[in-house]
Amino acid sequence: VNIKKKSNRPVFPFTAIVGQEEMKLALVLNVIDPKIGGVIIMGDRGTGKSTTIRAITDILPEIQIVEDDPFNSDPTDLELMSDEVRRSIENGEDIKVTSTKVPMVDLPLGATEDRVCGTIDIEKALTEGVKAFEPGLLAKANRGLLYVDEVNLLDDHLVDILLDSAASGWNTVEREGISIRHPARFVLVGSGNPEEGELRPQLLDRFGMHSEIRTVRDPELRVQIVEQRSDFDKNPEECLTRYQEQQDNFKKTITEAQKLLSQTNIDYALRVKISQVCGELDVDGLRGDIVTNRAARAYAAYEGRTEVTVEDIQTVITMCLRHRLRKDPLETIDSGDKVLKVFEEVFN
Repeated sequence: VNIKKKSNRPVFPFTAIVGQEEMKLALVLNVIDPKIGGVIIMGDRGTGKSTTIRAITDILPEIQIVEDDPFNSDPTDLELMSDEVRRSIENGEDIKVTSTKVPMVDLPLGATEDRVCGTIDIEKALTEGVKAFEPGLLAKANRGLLYVDEVNLLDDHLVDILLDSAASGWNTVEREGISIRHPARFVLVGSGNPEEGELRPQLLDRFGMHSEIRTVRDPELRVQIVEQRSDFDKNPEECLTRYQEQQDNFKKTITEAQKLLSQTNIDYALRVKISQVCGELDVDGLRGDIVTNRAARAYAAYEGRTEVTVEDIQTVITMCLRHRLRKDPLETIDSGDKVLKVFEEVFN
């Protein structure tokens, strides 16, 4: 067992990360309910965006997958299994099941469409008459997280592809009259620095939540962060042992929240008020309403409750709506503050 532990690169423990509460909460809620639709994290350089995202995948409970399946198929849920696995199950064949860590796939900036979606080997298809599919990054990311660093620098059509399959849960590859589809349901996490360019509004709108992070200004907190990082770099094993109990407790909280999610409920009056906030903010479309409802329920489950309160909605609404407001060059107020201002007016 120890050898296996050593061979995995040590990842900075999630519970040891100081500050950046908003970003951590956005990631946690997406893990509890992947249907929230991912999160985009915009912030200054060197604020621990990548560290936090890698840390959360390390802490997630293991998932059951079908052995030797390139798509991490779920052995029971039809929505999360490939067509071959489904056919095997319908034919009553025995399938081997194994458990594995939640996959975390990094999308490099220079990735091509073929690398992302997968390719069909036409030569093999013509000569041997079989559908030979080379799975891409979307296949690897099924039931996991797909992380795009510098998402604002990625080709627009690639971002479109990612958002489409994240929303529908399926990826379809068409080539020379051959069509193959496979499940691709993942939490899409994008990060970027707003100084390097904005994301198009229609792409921004497709991300469920938007988290803004700033550099920590408090000198004592900064010293604490620097010390923790250097401690971890010096002796990762010791640092991991120190936080093991907190990590296990956090894992338990997430598992319980995932089970509790289906029982959570938002009162009708609160749902009306959420939609009223979206209406007054002049948010285009209904994604804002849907995501706020989902995120509030996920937060209630995270807190171990089944009824959503006004405080739950207040905690998540800024992250759900901030990026959906129309950009007004003459506006002096920050979009996050604007959301909270309207929230106060409607709910009080």
